[in-house]
Amino acid sequence: MRSTAIRRTAVAAAAASLALLAAGCGGGSDSDSGGKGADAKGKESAAAKPAAKALTAAELEKVALAQGDVKGHKISEAAAKDVVPVDDIKVEKEVCAPLAHALMGAEVGEPGAFTKRTVVSEPKKGSMDKDSADPEEAFKTAFDITTTQLALGSYDGKGAEESVASLRTAATECAGGFDFTAAGEKQKVSKITEEQVKGGEEAVAWTVQLEQGGEKGQLKLVALRQGSTLASFSSMNLAAMGGGGDFELPTAVVEAQAAKLA
Repeated sequence: MRSTAIRRTAVAAAAASLALLAAGCGGGSDSDSGGKGADAKGKESAAAKPAAKALTAAELEKVALAQGDVKGHKISEAAAKDVVPVDDIKVEKEVCAPLAHALMGAEVGEPGAFTKRTVVSEPKKGSMDKDSADPEEAFKTAFDITTTQLALGSYDGKGAEESVASLRTAATECAGGFDFTAAGEKQKVSKITEEQVKGGEEAVAWTVQLEQGGEKGQLKLVALRQGSTLASFSSMNLAAMGGGGDFELPTAVVEAQAAKLA
């Protein structure tokens, strides 16, 4: 399966707190005046809370994963060839665009700062053992390498929450599949299935099935939000590509990035 473009590359659940109406404090205040007082305090509290501010580019770099942060993985800044500009991603259905952008490791929405990392799992020790009783199994084990394109974006206001919401909507509306073009290469998503993942203030994950040239492959996509920052993880596994095989979510990578954002 040709997946060159792929290789190169939660609705926000923060509900507003409800102010509990005071049940008549002593001193002769009636319930109505108590309610007004609580309401006024609630408005003052809301007004006092500053709007979320995007991290600067330098601040975002400091919280992005770096070499040594995830055991058994190599982490580097994304090479220029692994960065696909949003303008180079054309989507058949506009509602599916956020998902296509995240799959390619591009910006979702309009972050004030953005950066990318490439995270590659190291082969398991002994995976190239020539004396293995099952050469085919040894080959699969040797190529059981997961590459993750980690994209970090930080947003002003509710931008991060809205971006997660747009991904949720896209995954629902486009669950049956959609077509898109990235860096001039046609891609076909045939199925999207939600996975379970934890982390940050909200997180969601999917298995995305691709089809190309009669072959099937899978990508794993995770979106995690902490405050005003959104981290998306688009992962592929060499051993699983081409045969439609499954592989695990990059849990260790997600957990490490969530810890740095906390």
